[in-house]
Amino acid sequence: MNADRICAGPSRAGDTAAMTAMSMPTAVVLHAEDYQRMRWKNGAGWTSEVFRFPDADDWGWRLSIAEVETDAPFSTFPGVDRALVLLEGNGIRLRFDDGDTRELLPSSNVLCFSGERPLVGQLVDGPSRDFNLMWKRDRVDAQLWRRQLVGAMVLFADPGEIWVVHMLSGMAHFSGSTGLGGMESGDTAILRSHGARTRFALDGAGELLLIRVVGRDET
Repeated sequence: MNADRICAGPSRAGDTAAMTAMSMPTAVVLHAEDYQRMRWKNGAGWTSEVFRFPDADDWGWRLSIAEVETDAPFSTFPGVDRALVLLEGNGIRLRFDDGDTRELLPSSNVLCFSGERPLVGQLVDGPSRDFNLMWKRDRVDAQLWRRQLVGAMVLFADPGEIWVVHMLSGMAHFSGSTGLGGMESGDTAILRSHGARTRFALDGAGELLLIRVVGRDET
């Protein structure tokens, strides 16, 4: 794959059996207009949930889009690693309780941090809209890449792993017999194998996020 990994959990082999046992989702394209949009309890913004797996309160990993309207504390998530990608706006500054400060700006690819760290998000000159990947580090490993799509791209999903394609801009279309059809800006594809290594061919133009999730080897 012609891209640099920009955010990842530890580099270690996944437990294929563990992910298989989770009743993985069928390969599907989720359209932006169907995401569930929810107001924050503190009134400082909105979250549109894209996908969680498993689809339960005790999820192993989760995708969402946050619309941050004003400075506010972030919720803490013990045992969870997080990755943020700026979608719109001039960015956000994360001020952690331990004195550390990190910035997610238009020039940034991604901002990664541990979910248990208390922090306040401070907007940089206006509201921001951010893509949010969260994963429980004792259950799954996650890797994230940001790359341009120019023409064709092929992904191979092995048993026990899930690939995610999120279109940041542009349009694309899955070819072959997948039946997945087209994607537009904001859409997300969830891809898994069909019992054996499965090929997914995508063709189009734009920019996208690629995410690979695999179960942790707990042996």
